[in-house]
Amino acid sequence: MEVLFSSINGILAAYLWPLFRISSMLMVMVVFGANTTPVNVRVLLSVAISVAVAPMLPPMPEIPLFSLPAIFVTFQQILIGVATGLVSILLVQTFVLTGQIIGMQTSLGFASMVDPGSGQQTPVISNFFLLLSTLIFLIVDGHLLMIRMIITSFETIPVSTSGIAIERYQDLAMWVSYMFGAALTMSISAIVALLLINISFGVMTRASPQLNIFAIGFPITMISGLVIIWLTLEPIMSHFGEVWQAAQVLICDLLALQCQVPAMP
Repeated sequence: MEVLFSSINGILAAYLWPLFRISSMLMVMVVFGANTTPVNVRVLLSVAISVAVAPMLPPMPEIPLFSLPAIFVTFQQILIGVATGLVSILLVQTFVLTGQIIGMQTSLGFASMVDPGSGQQTPVISNFFLLLSTLIFLIVDGHLLMIRMIITSFETIPVSTSGIAIERYQDLAMWVSYMFGAALTMSISAIVALLLINISFGVMTRASPQLNIFAIGFPITMISGLVIIWLTLEPIMSHFGEVWQAAQVLICDLLALQCQVPAMP
């Protein structure tokens, strides 16, 4: 009976702990973790990937599933998956923040709609950049690369009570500052252009006080903002490539992978 129980424990551990790590990433990751993706789809996809890769993974630790060490192991697998999936969220939020900055500068920030990912009211420009960055993420097979990384991580971070190093979590927190910097870099041209437009309106008002600057400036600013957004879309692929490379480096550091991040064409 003890031999049978040990065999069942080993079989369940070989599938359950990889399932915890993979499903945690998919529950947080872009597209798969959005509210628009049904929970049943996420669960079935997680189970399918875990069943497919479990026979190729390193042996699992001989820890009883119904014990205190097993709880710590499970908690570590969830942390690894959530931290990896959170990087993709920060990736697309960089472009959402870019849209918010441009929207505020172009007086288009008042137009808002429900974000399909979070269910919150966000500016339309932010939603546009969110959908655009998500589409590019899928085009460059970012979701497949992240799944491959999380599967490879079972060799660099084996299933045990120890997980990601503490200093790597600090790198994840510091990446938020990079997110704000990248968003400002992408929107700085729009900020400068609209600043020049506002300065020109100020000069016009000073030279001719009879002009109703509010009646003239508001529509001109909105039209100029739309043109600026159109011009901002041209280098979007290069901006996404830089941010995506930085995100890949962060994932490699979190999962202790030896990665050679290629440059996007």
